[in-house]
This record gives sequence, structure tokens and C-alpha cells, in this order.
Amino acid sequence: MLKQFLSVMSRYLKPYRKYLAWAVVLNFFSQWMNVFSFVVLIPILNILFKIDSAVYEYRPMDWQHLDKETLTNNAYAWVQELIAVHGPFATLVMMGCALIVMTAIKTAGYFGSAAVMVPLRTGVVKDIRVQVYEKVLRLPLGFFSEERKGDIIARMSADVQAVENSITNSIDMLIRQPIAILVCFVTLFAVSWQLTVFVLIVAPLAGWLMGAVSRKLKRKSATVQELWGSIIAQLDETLGGLRIIKAFIAEQKMLRRFDAVNGHYRKEMNEMVIRQNAAHPMSEFLGTTIITVVLWFGGLLILNQSNLIDASTFIFYMVILYSVINPLKEFSKASYQIPVGLASMDRIDFILKAENPIKEPADPEPLASFESAIEFRDVTFGYAEGRNVLKHISLRVPKGKTVALVGQSGSGKSTLVDLVPRYHDVQQGEVLIDGKNIKGVRISELRSLIGNVNQEAILFNDTFFNNITFGVEGATMEQVVEAAKIANAHDFIMESEHGYDTMIGDRGGRLSGGQRQRVSIARAVLKNPPILILDEATSALDTESERLVQEALERLMRSRTTIAIAHRLSTIKNADEIYVLHDGEIVEQGQHDELIARNGYYKRLYDMQQL
Repeated sequence: MLKQFLSVMSRYLKPYRKYLAWAVVLNFFSQWMNVFSFVVLIPILNILFKIDSAVYEYRPMDWQHLDKETLTNNAYAWVQELIAVHGPFATLVMMGCALIVMTAIKTAGYFGSAAVMVPLRTGVVKDIRVQVYEKVLRLPLGFFSEERKGDIIARMSADVQAVENSITNSIDMLIRQPIAILVCFVTLFAVSWQLTVFVLIVAPLAGWLMGAVSRKLKRKSATVQELWGSIIAQLDETLGGLRIIKAFIAEQKMLRRFDAVNGHYRKEMNEMVIRQNAAHPMSEFLGTTIITVVLWFGGLLILNQSNLIDASTFIFYMVILYSVINPLKEFSKASYQIPVGLASMDRIDFILKAENPIKEPADPEPLASFESAIEFRDVTFGYAEGRNVLKHISLRVPKGKTVALVGQSGSGKSTLVDLVPRYHDVQQGEVLIDGKNIKGVRISELRSLIGNVNQEAILFNDTFFNNITFGVEGATMEQVVEAAKIANAHDFIMESEHGYDTMIGDRGGRLSGGQRQRVSIARAVLKNPPILILDEATSALDTESERLVQEALERLMRSRTTIAIAHRLSTIKNADEIYVLHDGEIVEQGQHDELIARNGYYKRLYDMQQL
């Protein structure tokens, strides 16, 4: 567990090393102040109880060879001198004031060490969130088709929160407590190495018991976080399918599903929290047991009048030992918290370490513009090994021409056009633009040449203006208005509440299907790409909306190279070339009239639509 924790921290702590260094310095300072403040207790106890009747005289000190006995003797001589001059009570007051001052300095050091750790903790969590979000943006579409969206959201939210609550909050603890333990044990050895050896024989048993419980906690935490991902996934599905749930009167069915997974989550969470809550009482019990055993042993030495330790020094020893018990308890608390965060970090690393098969070329060829043609050369592709969606596809799209892809659902049309912007990479064959394999050019340069209008218009919860200018830097209002007019969108935008500054709702929910599509066409117009991909852009629209969108598309397609997917064959009659796909293969190609005359697969599709 410690190795994994250090590995996680080494990935994120580098920018925050100065905070770490200050925390170490301030903690060392405050811990030594803590010890020195307790040292004052010994003469105070001696004064109060008149334990020590010896007379001390100053000894000359060799600063190069200081020893414990000389320092102790001179401290006692100084206290006796104070008593002789000012009296016992005045000396007691002065020693008490010294204790208060040292405690104030100690607590200031504690505060300072905690304060300098705040930017570190929040910075690490911010970096993890940004890193996960950046990786999500870079991963291929295929990754998200295999994973539940709700589970990915849970990894980015609840799991990152768990890392913040456990790992990063434990960093301060893992700096402060080892320093406290080190300082206290150095002091304990200086006071009585015999008693300290006895403590070190007894203490490891307690550590072993705490470790046995914390190891099980990580496994339990991983299960809890997975179940939380299932809850978020079901909630996401419910919000997305609320219309269907209500239409089929399936509220009770969905409630039972949600209640089942929520009940399982509660059961596992109960077990995990009970284990976590066992940390404090278990450490309290074990700490008290150690203190009691040492008290017996030390008391035996004093009652037998051993010269190993006197009564006041033994009380100081017990105070320091009790001081080390609290850091040990906090340390054990960290051993319970950290496994929870490590389990969440494993789930986050599932995203961060996911392999991205879409690689940038090491030495990319330039592709500043589109000059001649797009070519698919013997392309074979499948999402899963052994199950090819496309089989030996070869076709050419000359510049300025419109090529249409038709065929039944599942024939591979959308997959084929997704290969052009490299949403997926082919397993066999090549996709070429101007004779250059697209795997050899920068992805950003390739995609800057391509505009998309999909069946489902993908809009963001933002204004009309920001949706149209999405991905286009520095666009002016005049350019946006011109693009909206070309897309037949200007009139309904101006009729809205605030014109181009009107918010359109989540995924454009305040707009009709035709309006959403025309806004997405305006976005493509503003980008002004030389290559246009239309993926069934009018198939989900009513007749009036289809007419307006079709007019906008015809304006958009002028002087552009277009690959259009269409279920409604009437919309692609005028295409320069039509390719008919069936079961991942091109079975026919030609212009509309030619394909009708052949009386083949295209003619059957056309006749079914006419009926």
C-alpha cells in the first residue's frame, strides 16, 4: 500500500515541492518546541513536590562535546538559583510562563505547517481533475462506446473526491506524524533507552493489528466506488430516457432497479464505514494498553529504587510517550483513509492509463489544404477482432464532388465516414487525402479540413452565438449572422428572447429538431471546411423542417467536397456518385438513373421508399 501511495504522490507532487519543504521544516520546529515545553515540567514537578533535595553547582560546558548530564545539572542549578533569589512560587510562575510561550510557538508552527499544505492538497486534486478531463477529450470514440457514461462521470467526480478526502488530506498527516514519532523517540531514547527498547518490543504488535484491518478496507472501497458508478449510470439513463419511461408506464420498474443497486451500495458502504470507524477505538485501546504496560514496567523500576530513572523524569517520559501515542493513532487513521483513496485512484487510472490507438505521427507530413481527392484503398475495419464492419472498401471522392453512401442500417456507412477524421483507424488498407495516408498527418490539421453535420445535432448549453462559433476563434457577429442566414437559422434566432445571446438549454432542448439541425449547419458554414460529411442530416425531421434544412445543406455543399449518408434516397438523387453498401461491402455504384436502370439493390431500396 505504501509503495502505491508513494507512486501516486510522485506523479503529482513535483510542482508543489516548496510547500512540502516548508511543511517538513515547520513540523520539525513545532515538534522540538513540544518536547522542550514538556522538559519544563520536570523542574516544575520537583519544585511542587520537593522531590529533589540535591544541591547543584554550575559546571563549565564544552560546546563541542555537550552531554546530557552536564546540561541537566546546569538546568537544575539555574532553577535552584531562581528559587533562592525569587522564591519557589515566583519561580513556578516563571516556569509556567515559559511553558505557555513554548506552547504558543509550537501551536504557531502546527498552524503554519497545516496552512502551507493547503495549496498542495488542492493543487494535486485540481491536477488530477484536469488530467482526467484532458484524457477524456483525447480518447477515441470507441472507448466510450464500450464504457457506461455514468461510470465515467463517477470516476471523474466521486472517485476524484475520494482521492481528495483520503490521500491528499493524509499527506499532511504523513509528514507531521512521522516527524512527531521520530522526535519523540529520539527524546525517549535520550531519557531512558532501556524503557524505549521495551516500548519498541510491545508496539509492533499494535501496528500489525491495524494493518490487517486496513488491507481489507481497500478491497471494500473499490466495490463501493464501482456501485456508485452504477448508480450514476442508471441516473444518467433515466434522465436521458424519461420520455420513454413515462410513455411505457415503467416508473415502478426503473424505481425497483434503482432501489436494488442503491440497496447494494448501502450494504457495502455500511461495512466500509464500520471498518473505518473502528480505527479510532482500536487505536485508542491499543495506545492505552501500551501506556499501561510501560507504566507497570517503569513503576516497577521506581518502586524497586532502580537508578535507571527517577520519579519526575519518569513522569516526563510518560508525557512524551503519550505524545507519541497520538501521532501513532493519527498514523493508523491515515492507514484506514489511504486505502479508500488508492481504490479510487485505481479507477481513475483506468481512464488515465487507457491505451489510445489513435497516435500522432512522429514526423507528420504537412496537410494545410485539400487539393485533389479523398481515397479509400482496400479498407477493412472492425470494432472487435474477427468481426469486420467494413470489408475491402475502395472508393474515390474527387475534390468538389458529392458522393452519397446508401444502404440498410448496420451496413457500415457511418463507420466508413468516421474513418476520414480518424475517429477510428483502419486495420487494413489506407485512407488517403491528396495521396497522403491520414495516419501520417497531424490529427488537428486533418480535422480542420472537415465539417460534420450529423443526424443528431450536438449542441451545448450555451448561447446561439457560442454554439455557432464553437471551434472557430475570433468570429465576428457579422460572420455569425451570415452563417445563420445561409443555414436558414437567422429568423428563428432573432425571434428568441435575446437573439444570438439566448441560451438554448441542455443539448439544445429549447429548440425543435429542425432548429437544432440548422444551428449545427450554421456552425459548419462558419468553419468553412473544404470537406463536408453529412450523416443522415435530414432523416429525423418533418417535411417542412426537412425542406428548410435541405436548402441550407445545398448552400453549404456548393464548391465543397461532400460525403453524404442518406436513408431518404430522394435527397441524394443529384449526387455525382452513389455507393450502395450491404454487409460492409460495396455492392453497387453509379449515378441515380444508372442504378435505377440496373434494377439491383439500389432499385429495391428506392421502390420500398416510394411505397
